Amino acid sequence: MQMKDIDADRARMVDDGTLVIQRWLPGPAERLWRYLVDSEKRRQWLAAGEMELVADAAFELVWRNDELSVAADPRPEGFPEVQRLQSRVVAVDPPRRLVIAWGVGEVSFNLDDRGDRVLLTVRHSGLSAGPVRSEVAGGWHMHLDILADRLSDRTPRSFWSGWARLRDLYAGLAPEAQP
Repeated sequence: MQMKDIDADRARMVDDGTLVIQRWLPGPAERLWRYLVDSEKRRQWLAAGEMELVADAAFELVWRNDELSVAADPRPEGFPEVQRLQSRVVAVDPPRRLVIAWGVGEVSFNLDDRGDRVLLTVRHSGLSAGPVRSEVAGGWHMHLDILADRLSDRTPRSFWSGWARLRDLYAGLAPEAQP
C-alpha cells in the first residue's frame, strides 16, 4: 500500500505537535458515541477503561493490542503486552464531543452527523517530534480502521501488522503547509 492509497483516511500534522485524522463512519452519532465512552465497546477497537463523563474525572486507559490482532500477527519486540495510561476527562458534550488528556497531550473526538454517516475527527495534541509521530499516526489510523470494521459488521483487521505497515508509511511525518 502506498501513501496515496490511504490519503482519504490518513493522519496529518496540522502544526508542530498536533495530529488530526478524520474518518467517515456508519451513524448515527449516538451509536458511535457508545464506542468512545463505554469501556467494553472501546476495548474492541482502542483501549478499555471505565470513565465518568464529567469534566476533570480521572480514569485509566488500558491497551491490549494483542487482543486486536490475530494469533499469526504477533506483537513487535519491545512492546508490552499491556499498556496503561492515567487519563482525565477534559470536556464532554454527548454525543458530539469528548476531550481527554493523557501524559502531556490531549485527544479530542468530534462527531458530526451527516445523514446516515458520521464524520469523526480525532485531534491529538502534544506530540513530540521524531519516531513517536509515525507510531501515533499509524496507531490512530489502525485503531480507526478496526472501529470502522466493527461499526460496519466486518471482521476487524489485525492490529500489529497493520500498525507496522502504517507506521512505516508515516515515517518522517511533518506539519503540512497551510494554504
